[in-house]
Amino acid sequence: MSDYTKATNFTSKDTLTTGDVGKVVKGSELDAEFTAIANAIASKADINSETFTGTPTLPAGTVATTVTDNTDSSTKIATTAFVQSVKTLVLQSVFPVGAIYTSYSVSTDPATVLGFGTWSAIEGKVLAGYQSGDSDFGTAGGTGGTKDAVVVSHTHGVTDPGHTHLFEGHINVHPGSTGGGSAQAPQTKTTQSATTGISIDSEGVSGTGKNLQPYVTVHMWRRTA
Repeated sequence: MSDYTKATNFTSKDTLTTGDVGKVVKGSELDAEFTAIANAIASKADINSETFTGTPTLPAGTVATTVTDNTDSSTKIATTAFVQSVKTLVLQSVFPVGAIYTSYSVSTDPATVLGFGTWSAIEGKVLAGYQSGDSDFGTAGGTGGTKDAVVVSHTHGVTDPGHTHLFEGHINVHPGSTGGGSAQAPQTKTTQSATTGISIDSEGVSGTGKNLQPYVTVHMWRRTA
């Protein structure tokens, strides 16, 4: 897009004396001026319904009339600053105060990534859904649970959770005063109480077992402001 610049100073010719060859308006001068005007006009955009091509830019120093955050208009120019402000508004609606931001591998603070907010890192914890009235999950933002040797690698003993053994044996039965010898009858016991006079060894061995749910580690933050 070019601007028209006048090449011949026609007014200055008026001050010259009659007979001065410079006072004459030449056809070549007029032709050069009209050609320059035609070229400049052809490179300008029409006022009404112009279709731009390439990468149009505003003239230096021009302040564009832009739409505002709550304006629906197809006749105003959206500047870079406006587009950036809209992007920030959209992201702020997606990540309001209290929202959780996660990244699989990037540890950069969301304030730097998103350009707004104050964020607090959540480390070494998993998220659990809020449940009204529940003693463990009934407080939003509540924390609980432990990560120690008892939980992560719990030792199970032969009495944990506990079990019993059936003992099947025989006891002597005496027929009484009618005489005769003694007989044996089968008897089943489900206890190893000392009152029976019977001792049953425990079976099985103690051991440890992992008590961690399947997980994937991510970087996680909560927006606080």
